[in-house]
Amino acid sequence: MADKKRKQKNSGEGEGKWSGEVTRKSHALDLEEGVFTLDDPVEIAKSLKRSADASKQRKSDPYRSAMSMLTFYINRAGSNLPDDRRQVLEQAKGELRRLFGKE
Repeated sequence: MADKKRKQKNSGEGEGKWSGEVTRKSHALDLEEGVFTLDDPVEIAKSLKRSADASKQRKSDPYRSAMSMLTFYINRAGSNLPDDRRQVLEQAKGELRRLFGKE
């Protein structure tokens, strides 16, 4: 059996994470400033709904775009997201479903 060499990633300076670039450069939704730092799940959901409804660049329906952006943010934060913030953002998912009539 021949030895297989694994390619090593170049971890050059100045390279960021791909998810950070998506957040900065994505045109999927133009989010309102500080939407994910709000303390009220209802306000987070309303803001995401406004952004999704107003967007002309999204590829899917507004509900799907808004939910995807919220889920992406939660997943990107990973274990760095405090439990209380995660709880607020998870509640915002339920509010999004309610606002879009998907319950």
